[in-house]
Amino acid sequence: MSRLSAAVPPWLAHALRAQRGPVPWSAVVRGALAAGPLLLVALLSGRTSVGVVAALGAMLAGINDRPGSRRAAVRRLGVPALAGAGGLLVGSYAGQHVGAVTLTLLLTVLGLLAGAVSAVGPVASGAGTQLLVAAAIGAGMPLPEPGWQRALFFVGGAGWLLVLRLALPTPGAIAGDYRFDGERDAVGGVYDAVAALLEAVGGPDAPGRRVALTAALDHAQDALGGPRLRPYASSAAERRLHAQYAAALPLAEAATALAWAGEAVPARAVEGPRRLAVAVRTSTHTGPLPAPARSAPALRALDDALLHAADTFDRGGDDSALHTRRRTATSLARTVLGSAGREYGVRVALCFGAGVAVAQALHHARWYGSHSHWYWLPATVVFLVKPDLGPLASRVICRAAGTVLGAVLFAGFAALLPRPAGLVALVALCGALIPVATRHFAALTAVVTVLVLSLVMVGGEPGASWSRIGETLLACAIVLLVGHLPALGQRGGGVRARLTHAAEAAHVYLAHVLDDGTTDDRAGRWTLRREAYRALAEARASIDLAAAELPALARHAEGTDEVAATLERLVDTTTACAVQLDDNGRLTPQHTERIAELLDELAEGRERAGLVVKEGQALPVPLAG
Repeated sequence: MSRLSAAVPPWLAHALRAQRGPVPWSAVVRGALAAGPLLLVALLSGRTSVGVVAALGAMLAGINDRPGSRRAAVRRLGVPALAGAGGLLVGSYAGQHVGAVTLTLLLTVLGLLAGAVSAVGPVASGAGTQLLVAAAIGAGMPLPEPGWQRALFFVGGAGWLLVLRLALPTPGAIAGDYRFDGERDAVGGVYDAVAALLEAVGGPDAPGRRVALTAALDHAQDALGGPRLRPYASSAAERRLHAQYAAALPLAEAATALAWAGEAVPARAVEGPRRLAVAVRTSTHTGPLPAPARSAPALRALDDALLHAADTFDRGGDDSALHTRRRTATSLARTVLGSAGREYGVRVALCFGAGVAVAQALHHARWYGSHSHWYWLPATVVFLVKPDLGPLASRVICRAAGTVLGAVLFAGFAALLPRPAGLVALVALCGALIPVATRHFAALTAVVTVLVLSLVMVGGEPGASWSRIGETLLACAIVLLVGHLPALGQRGGGVRARLTHAAEAAHVYLAHVLDDGTTDDRAGRWTLRREAYRALAEARASIDLAAAELPALARHAEGTDEVAATLERLVDTTTACAVQLDDNGRLTPQHTERIAELLDELAEGRERAGLVVKEGQALPVPLAG
């Protein structure tokens, strides 16, 4: 695959790339128990249309059912489900009481709002997607129930999957309280990532291992930081996990400083974090940990961090802070109204509005015959314009291929399976396959196409299989055309907004380390370091996504990857400075010269990339002590 990726353009290589990993059997079981059983109960009770709506809610929730903690799943599944219910409510009443032109304008405005809100983060993006998809379904799918009942059953379907997520134990989770198996695995992953970075110090894999450590820390923060009724961990098991996560932060800091120095670490230093990872996952004591030689500031910091972690694991700790700051309403509004929110909002509104307009024109021209299922076209547009699922060209290729494959498969199944029992079984099978299919957009599209066509046929709309292919290809053409039109505001605004935020976070972190001291407020320093690395990871993901677009779009993000690389080196150097200052209170000439070089390189890179530096945001240049 690597040779193939080098031989084809980035936008095509991305379409051929799939995620790898073990099969998430717990999610597979939940998927099998969600949409299919709901549809079966509705059929047995004579309320088929109710089952269709509930199964749709469970299906869309299943797409968001990713690995993590139960607490984090409440937000990841619940918020989009509530947004989808709202969209279904609006779409249902609008489709019944307004004309085609008014409906198109209303849904276009809804697309503008959903697109702008999606810039806030992954959960908001999922909510925006479900809002628009459900609005199109509510306006276009003929159902006998009033809008409020549709919304209620939609939430009920998603809520059933959430209940399964919260209640069912994870297979193989036998240590400790099974309710926190996701948290244990996430915190254990942090210690494994620290050990992997220490093992790679001095070698070519160290930068990639540092990135993996950032991802592990982000995942652990998300797993531990889900919604709660109380502002603190309410059980002993949860408090212990919080303390174990906090104990990993100085280890991560020391490991990053060692990677920055580039000198190989003795093998015995790697063994300690690995034993800590096992202790987290098995809820056992660590026993004696091998200590590294205390011959350098970073090694001394590593030794101190191991001692602190061992004490936390054996005696318990009271540090339950996750070292992250809540986003205020002002910061959220700034993101929604900023360049990223404006650009994405306008793009989604134009694509979704065009999809609704074309679908309405075809519907009123009797293109669909006697069946009113025009919602497929705008719903497909929503998934195509969603950047979380890959670059635009990649999404279009995968969506078209997946829809054709799904329609062909469904046609074969429909000809062989008994009705409705066979279709119910097919819905259950597709629900089980969704967690695996999310690794590639084409596979996910094929599975969802089979599932939705099964629901449509159970609901009384036969013969919709082949028309879905034409509607999908038309949606692809709309998104390709509208997605490449000059948009309001600066193209690449999402990339630049995230990169600017990363630069601001790096500025605050560096200023804290150099000006405010380190030993007096290590908790504050770790919070700033986490924010800087998380912002960098988000910026890097956005840049990599933009680089895989067609050249007409990719050129708007040129130069941003160089700025991100400089920022990463700057934050790594800042971390090394913090460890040095903790050790003896003085920076070496190597530290100060390196920061000065990086600041100059950053200023030049930001100017070439067109990134505006706010007044008063000049980064401090350290003086050797």
